[in-house]
Amino acid sequence: MKIFLGTDFSDDRLKFTAQIGADGVSGAPEPGPGDDGFYSVETLRKHRERVESYGLEWAAVRMAPLEWTYRWMLGLPGAEEQIENFKKTIRNMADVGLVFIIFNMHALRIYRTSDQAPERAGARSTSFDISLATGNPLMEHPNSGFDIDWVPEDQREPRSDEQMWSNLKTFLEAVTPVAEETGVRLGLHPDDPPVAEISGIARIMRSPEAFRKYLDLVPSDNTGVVFCQGCFTEMGCDVPAEIRHFGGRGKIFSVDFRNIKGTLENFQETFPETGNADMVATMRAYHDSGFDGWMTPDHAIHLDGDSSWGHRYWAYAVGHIRGLDQALKGTSRS
Repeated sequence: MKIFLGTDFSDDRLKFTAQIGADGVSGAPEPGPGDDGFYSVETLRKHRERVESYGLEWAAVRMAPLEWTYRWMLGLPGAEEQIENFKKTIRNMADVGLVFIIFNMHALRIYRTSDQAPERAGARSTSFDISLATGNPLMEHPNSGFDIDWVPEDQREPRSDEQMWSNLKTFLEAVTPVAEETGVRLGLHPDDPPVAEISGIARIMRSPEAFRKYLDLVPSDNTGVVFCQGCFTEMGCDVPAEIRHFGGRGKIFSVDFRNIKGTLENFQETFPETGNADMVATMRAYHDSGFDGWMTPDHAIHLDGDSSWGHRYWAYAVGHIRGLDQALKGTSRS
């Protein structure tokens, strides 16, 4: 496997990523002067050269700025312009040799309701309690990262499953031909948490069946799944079986190799070996399915004395992935 970490492209984080033996990074750069709703060739080239100067690969452009994507996700006026700009980003990525972009369908980007859940020996993690994410005003939540002022009062309406599926199909019909033309791959991340709705907005990417449906909307070799193990574990499915299903079809484009404990409506992040998912079984499923691509540990557990980014945790988590991968590869050779 190749391992990447999400980063802001700072010298400290890039050097650290290289020193602990990760292979690359993912991230969405801060838009530059020429980035008007899309990433320019100049911005992408500058950041790629910066990453490569540390002996790393830029594995994925991860989650373009929300203000560039929320209109097409929600089907608001201006959606077509945002989709056209997304196509420009894809073309510009190809011009500088970048071949993978990660996107999602959770426009409100609500991930967790707390970052103080107790973990072993006083470590802290993020958690989700659905009772704290219900009854919110339409399109509003204190943890969303979504600026309600972006949407005029007369455009704030609930979004149903049917509307969100229609918005996703419209997006894919427009961008998939460009992805095929340029050789860029599009990886869809699950809604996190994969609950039915928050603040009146349906969250459609909430089950393995939803991902089967997504892949059939506009079939293409260039569309695939960002297999977030935490999200699939939250869904309550047989995670190794789903890895074999999607991986065996070559549809897992990258993996978020993390774990949770609890249930969909009340869970928290955990150290990888202490959660609901059997991480040995899932790593074996990736091997069995033929996947040998990019993985990231994702979502740091906060350790005492650690940085806000999680330097100490990332070192632990990268070693965990590398060790499992090497051990099982050795087993498969014997």
